Amino acid sequence: MSHEEELIVRCPRCGERGKWFAAKWGPFCSERCRLIDLGRWFSEENVISRPLKPDDFSGNEDLPAGPDLDRTPEP
Repeated sequence: MSHEEELIVRCPRCGERGKWFAAKWGPFCSERCRLIDLGRWFSEENVISRPLKPDDFSGNEDLPAGPDLDRTPEP
């Protein structure tokens, strides 16, 4: 079992806990939550409050690398 499959996280949309990185829509619990979140970015309800700087990413070197970080859901 990979690290992502063991990791229990909260869905960014509804807060439900589960092994969402192992699921099809990870880190969201469902396609519905994923699409609601995407809609909020498109309507600019969600925004990045300032330009990102290289220091914003410091400390993330220990995150697990792998193909799941950039995966797109299969149709």
